[in-house]
Amino acid sequence: MEIWTSLLPQDLPAWGAGLLLLASLAASFVTAAFGAGGGVVLLAVMTLFLPVAAVIPLHGVIQAGSNAGRTALTWSGIRWPVVALFSAGGVLGAAAGSRVLVDLPGGWMELALGAFILWSCWGPTPDLRRGSRGRLALGGAATSLATLFVGATGPLVAALLRSLALDRRSHVGTFSACMVIQHGFKLVVYGGLGFAFGPYLPFLAGMITAGLAGTYLGRMALEHLSDRGFHRALTVLLTLLALRLCYTGLTAVAGW
Repeated sequence: MEIWTSLLPQDLPAWGAGLLLLASLAASFVTAAFGAGGGVVLLAVMTLFLPVAAVIPLHGVIQAGSNAGRTALTWSGIRWPVVALFSAGGVLGAAAGSRVLVDLPGGWMELALGAFILWSCWGPTPDLRRGSRGRLALGGAATSLATLFVGATGPLVAALLRSLALDRRSHVGTFSACMVIQHGFKLVVYGGLGFAFGPYLPFLAGMITAGLAGTYLGRMALEHLSDRGFHRALTVLLTLLALRLCYTGLTAVAGW
């Protein structure tokens, strides 16, 4: 037990780490079995146990690891010109976002996360069917900037790539490659601003491993699950977590 606790980040209890490992497994299961939503689920649960300032960069490492595995499995289907255009815009978005992060007052990160999760649950799905080179680069810039503040921009990137009408293998491979690069930009920005990833490395390794197990289980369950009631319950849970974040952020901003 002492060896286990010595590997954990400071102030994270063993039971909390265990729940986060289960959340990583469950989030990957959700994405593999239901097609979307896992990243937002994991993001919301992480805010319960980790400092908000650490949630976005740590979530980025976990998601980068998950997407790297999918990228390797679908390498032959990746459309590299699309990835290049997306990444070119992403550089600009990440650079712009890094300047804003430095001066972000306390409480605004919580509000941004809460609002994003509520939008993910209740907002409209963006219609980006008219794809073009300019839209790809602009989408890369916008989502790379947004991911610095809200973390789980996968649904936006997926909507952007859906406009290209790629076959399934090419879509999954191209999406995964774009997300690895986008999360990479995020980690460079947070690392450059002084975030220390070192103390979290054993914890992150466990989270990525749990996520891989969840992906495997989700693929096995894909053919046998009915998702109507599940998504309804998931929406309620995420909404409650988002409202908690918004309340915490609002009290910090207002000084209550």
